[in-house]
Amino acid sequence: MKPLPHAADLLAVAPRVIWFEAPEKALADPVRFLAYVMTYGTLDDVAVVRRYVGDDGFKQALDHAPPGIMDARSWAYWNVMAGKDDIPPMPVRRLPG
Repeated sequence: MKPLPHAADLLAVAPRVIWFEAPEKALADPVRFLAYVMTYGTLDDVAVVRRYVGDDGFKQALDHAPPGIMDARSWAYWNVMAGKDDIPPMPVRRLPG
């Protein structure tokens, strides 16, 4: 996924969905940022981000979502919105060894 610009509207969304780090750092990892938007974002937040990544960006982020961010409800909703008939298992953390 291409990097997200540091546009004012994206920088305004970032602290609402990733409140524990600087907005610029939140935007540095687009897939992670979109996973947080899909879990904690409002409809307005999603609309802002969609202008930059489109529906394909959300689908790509969903396919590569990091474990531990999305809850089951958000995971199911976004998979349905992505047009998936069968919802895949949520990403899980794997411990080495």
